[in-house]
Amino acid sequence: MSVRAAAQSQDELKKQAAWKAVEYVKSGMVVGLGTGSTAAFAVDRIGELLKSGELQNIVGVPTSERTKEQAEALGIPLATLDTQPKLDVAIDGADEVDPDLNLVKGRGGALLREKMVELASDKFVCIVDDTKLVDGLGGSKLAMPVEVVQFCWEYNLQRLRNLPEVAGCTAKLRMEGDKPYVTDNSNYIVDLYFEKPIKDAYAAAKAIEGLVGVVEHGLFMDMANVVIIAGGGGVVLKEK
Repeated sequence: MSVRAAAQSQDELKKQAAWKAVEYVKSGMVVGLGTGSTAAFAVDRIGELLKSGELQNIVGVPTSERTKEQAEALGIPLATLDTQPKLDVAIDGADEVDPDLNLVKGRGGALLREKMVELASDKFVCIVDDTKLVDGLGGSKLAMPVEVVQFCWEYNLQRLRNLPEVAGCTAKLRMEGDKPYVTDNSNYIVDLYFEKPIKDAYAAAKAIEGLVGVVEHGLFMDMANVVIIAGGGGVVLKEK
């Protein structure tokens, strides 16, 4: 299979999972709109169904400026948690999913707003393709993001690296070109990389959030109610 064909195939899997997730959205609902390539398919689908009249009176709460722009272009009415503090459902992707449906999220940089919106939702439906499945969080050897304030970021990077709960990790400031990547909230991101899955992700989450100067981390523990996984054999739905 060519690289282009493989990318198209993965996009098709993401689209299948996203469309299945949108079945949880009913007229009159307040819906959390996720960020990232998989969530974008769900936002597109909600826009289509609103335009056709199959869905009505939907209010979306976006998790990033990027998603806000996409939703506005599709004509989806939007609000924030200030005016809609209670959501019916949130739909978003993930970077890793473990067997207990715990997640790593935030490689797209929107982890803080994603976590705020998804914790405010009655149901969080997570959508992934089967490449995101891991035996333990951190197991993909890709980034587990931690959002930190800009002030003394290097100090916080060193403290993250030295936490016993993430022993052995590599910590790197996320860059965009030759400058630090800046989140929608004007913070930096320190990406943690693991050679082996995190031994105790609950303990790691607690230790990381205990550091003053850390804003949020990408460990989403006990948050997903439903995970929809699209693979070669079709769409599989797992519930907690």
